[in-house]
Amino acid sequence: VPLEAEVLPPFNMEQPFSAPAVQFVLPTFEEAPSGELPDPKKCSPREYLEHYIFPVVLPGLAALLHEAEKEKCFEGKRNKFIASDFLTEWLYNKNPKRKDESFTELFSIPFVKDWLKDHPRPPIPLSLLISEEEASLLIQSFWRGYRVRCDSEIQELRQWQKKLREERHINKIVKDFWAKQEAKGSVQKG
Repeated sequence: VPLEAEVLPPFNMEQPFSAPAVQFVLPTFEEAPSGELPDPKKCSPREYLEHYIFPVVLPGLAALLHEAEKEKCFEGKRNKFIASDFLTEWLYNKNPKRKDESFTELFSIPFVKDWLKDHPRPPIPLSLLISEEEASLLIQSFWRGYRVRCDSEIQELRQWQKKLREERHINKIVKDFWAKQEAKGSVQKG
């Protein structure tokens, strides 16, 4: 029997997602296939996967899919959900060696902290952090501000303020003020 025939079930192209989700029951975190566990150093790769890897990873992947669905990852092209971060946090917190410890967030996990010291992440774009409603409010407020600034009376006021700032040397006065404040702060600390 070829390996592919044993591992992969036949795929129906007409109805690839026709099986009900209830049919797929995943084992719990500590649950392993029935029977005694084989010696991890002497067993076959398949036995090792079935007895040591899948009972741990499959529930994590199921939780990952539920969380991805909650985060609406399947609805659009871009989202802020990072699957590897979720899975790392989930596996770390579900580790049986840590069962009496409290929940630890991803960026508080020691090995994650160490990794991020050497490999900092780029910031997440604002477009992924805010909702569509918040984005629409930002765009609308910007547009309203732009339209107001285009008004001839507002333009006249802004020109007058600019001329006043230049005549009274407001920028220099502000710089001097903050220099004095910083000097006061350094004297008080010293």
